[in-house]
Amino acid sequence: MSALKLYHTPPQPCGYLAGRAARNLVADPSALDASLYQRLISRGFRRSGDYVYRPACSGCRACVPLRVPAARFRPDRSMRRTRRRNEDLRLTVTPARGSGEPYDLFRRYLQARHAGGEMARSGNEELSSFLLSSWCQTLFLELRLQNGELVAVAVTDRLADGLSAVYTFFAPELPERSLGTLAVLEQIALARSLDLPWLYLGYWVEGCRKMSYKCRFRPHQVLTDEGWREPG
Repeated sequence: MSALKLYHTPPQPCGYLAGRAARNLVADPSALDASLYQRLISRGFRRSGDYVYRPACSGCRACVPLRVPAARFRPDRSMRRTRRRNEDLRLTVTPARGSGEPYDLFRRYLQARHAGGEMARSGNEELSSFLLSSWCQTLFLELRLQNGELVAVAVTDRLADGLSAVYTFFAPELPERSLGTLAVLEQIALARSLDLPWLYLGYWVEGCRKMSYKCRFRPHQVLTDEGWREPG
């Protein structure tokens, strides 16, 4: 990986911590394949479409890569309640696709959660370019009601040593189901069933409410200068 070209993005407002500027280190898209992507993920990178990046902010290291060991994970009481609350849902795991029902749900989710954002007005081509890539195996973990209605999709990359949670979206009118938490539980269960050791959950950011849920999945490891370690 020493010959891989990496590029810095220009500074922009941080999406996690107010009043801070953010920059990313982006891997040369023309060099990427599934094997290199695996190595980058294990070094704290993430994927957005065909771009693989890692935060590289001046004077800030708040974004901490976090992964869950699938075989050793134990749900807490709240997670067990979430499981029971959603026993009526049906899970299917399908190859990711660039159109159809998931994108109708994705737009509903964006309009409810990010109504002022550019993506909320995007078509299927723009949305799929954010979720999918041309060089890795991506799955849709789809959760449906008994009547067949799609209520959640966990976009998940399959790696040699685990799964990587790319993005999850769900029916915004069903907050009582905790579908975001359920999606992570299903990804951990899938990793375990495939004998894959890790679920990579992306970045945990202390002080950022929308990222705080990740540290609830225990045990977990965070990436430090000495490698992956369990906190404490």
